[in-house]
Amino acid sequence: MILSISGVVLLGIVVFIFFRKDGLKASHALISALFGFYLASTAIAPSIKAGGESLASLIGGITF
Repeated sequence: MILSISGVVLLGIVVFIFFRKDGLKASHALISALFGFYLASTAIAPSIKAGGESLASLIGGITF
């Protein structure tokens, strides 16, 4: 892993600030994409995937 966990945390904080302050611009979207790619190479990636899948199945099970 080229980027350490502290770098992923830093990128996450930057993305959060972009969303809160200015909305999402093209440069912000690029940093968000980089954050996603670096996060995918960390040890927490399987947990994020499992959480996303369980959230999708929860939403898919909702009937109106």
